[in-house]
Amino acid sequence: MFTGTAVFDLLLPGDSRSLKAKRSYVRPIVAALRRFEVSAAEVGALDLHGRAQLAVAVVAAQTAHVREVLDSCERLVANRPEVELLSVRRRLYGVDDD
Repeated sequence: MFTGTAVFDLLLPGDSRSLKAKRSYVRPIVAALRRFEVSAAEVGALDLHGRAQLAVAVVAAQTAHVREVLDSCERLVANRPEVELLSVRRRLYGVDDD
């Protein structure tokens, strides 16, 4: 069993000057990520209007599948024209990792 996580740091458009506007950008991305059968949530920069951190987690029997799913999630976020992907941090965990 392997688990993988990815944290996406996003720059939101200039018109996201309120938390309501921020949610209007973040919610559709989180919903789209969940179509890959991952756990997805906004995890950081919760009070910053122009930034967002989204995280995904996936569990699979093979590392190759974990990497495939994380690659797909990263492509989805990177190809969203309304946000700018600033960075991605990934981790892969195996059964022997603490």
